[in-house]
Amino acid sequence: MVRVQNKSILRRKEEPTMPQIRLYNSDCIEAMKNIGDHTIDLIVTDPPYNLGNFMKNRDTNLSKMRDNFFGSAGWDDMEFEEWEKSMDTFFKSSARVMKKGGTMIVFMAIIKVETIIKLAQKHGFYYKTTGIWHKTNPMPRNMNLHFVNSTEAWVYFTYKTRTGTFNNDGAMFHDFVETAVTSNGERKYGKHPTQKPESLIQHFVELLSNREDWVLDPFMGSGTTGVVAKRTERNFIGVELNEIYFEIAKSRIKGENK
Repeated sequence: MVRVQNKSILRRKEEPTMPQIRLYNSDCIEAMKNIGDHTIDLIVTDPPYNLGNFMKNRDTNLSKMRDNFFGSAGWDDMEFEEWEKSMDTFFKSSARVMKKGGTMIVFMAIIKVETIIKLAQKHGFYYKTTGIWHKTNPMPRNMNLHFVNSTEAWVYFTYKTRTGTFNNDGAMFHDFVETAVTSNGERKYGKHPTQKPESLIQHFVELLSNREDWVLDPFMGSGTTGVVAKRTERNFIGVELNEIYFEIAKSRIKGENK
């Protein structure tokens, strides 16, 4: 006969765990060399959109546009071939660290989505869908001249399998996600031009990973993915090349208390 002397032990809730956080102020390809093979459950990231030269060819005043928050959304001045090569290397590195059945969400300009899908598939990622983030309160730039830009694309992949973690609990989730843009309260440690709202990132982190999973953001920016990972008891690895944004991210993640 086996006696249970303390029945409360069987009933107690799981105690919260302290997530492990690793941050790198570095180029993402170099930093990812420190990550073990097939250890990452989820990648959520927002890489450069490579729109600088595209906008220059449209006679856009980039300096003026980059002076405001909306205009600098992920634009860089690489030639397309250079950007494509760097993204190819990124997906190759991501494939090495990703677990089989792991998931990736990549935010991207709609006109670059086809290239992203091609590169990801080359390295073993299975393309699931392209979704839309709709900003309910976008900046009304030139609203009397053309349609207000209120959307960004996100691309959903799994690695080496057709399915991955999907914590929907029987509910239907659409490939169209609506939130407000990032609030001033989420910018208290400093501003980043492409900062995503925490509610948007938390939607993906909770749906596509589990407590104590490892979440990676190789283009961490101001650290929103890290803030959300810590809040939801996921382990996190974040990489940011820009020192100013890295310090913002570090402060935000350190300041996050569940």
